[in-house]
Amino acid sequence: MSENHSRFDLEDVEVIEKTSLYSGFFKLNRYTFRHKLFAGGWSEGITRELLERGSAVALLPYDPKRDKVVLIEQFRIGALDSPYSPWLLEVVAGIMDHDETPEELARREAEEEAGLTLGRCDRVMSYLVSPGGTSERIDVYVGETDSDAVVEGVFGLPHEGEDIRVQVVDRQTAYEWLQQGRVENATAVIALQWLQLNYQELQARWQE
Repeated sequence: MSENHSRFDLEDVEVIEKTSLYSGFFKLNRYTFRHKLFAGGWSEGITRELLERGSAVALLPYDPKRDKVVLIEQFRIGALDSPYSPWLLEVVAGIMDHDETPEELARREAEEEAGLTLGRCDRVMSYLVSPGGTSERIDVYVGETDSDAVVEGVFGLPHEGEDIRVQVVDRQTAYEWLQQGRVENATAVIALQWLQLNYQELQARWQE
């Protein structure tokens, strides 16, 4: 693809109709739209249902001195058909539904879900979860923690239906679990892969 290729943007999409189908914990809307085509001209009208979940923040707690990560484990209804278990290994995460910055949310969720107080906290990336069917975007962070101070046990907010177990594992062990297929949560996969590629640079930066 040539460097001077111009991307389409929002001006190249026309929303013809938007209909609310459901509004609860999530929102489900039906869109009818058309968009410009790579070959020129416009598409015919297309209809799609979209799960409107909004934005979320995920955090991988990491101890650079001991080279360990903190993972959480909890039940997920979407994993009922998993070949392993509907209890998934994950990173800390939360939906942006308060008047907070993403980093503030990451720090609060670390306390609620794992009993952690973070040191330095760096933004890693932002990605769309499954843009063919949902608007959800996740900002991924890595947060400095002292793994020796972590209390392994059960955390979460019972009134929100949370029952979360905390585990401290070596970074390499967590990555081996990923390679073995034991880590099925997409955000955890992305965060652990990023750490495996960047842990040496991160260790050096956080020791400055």
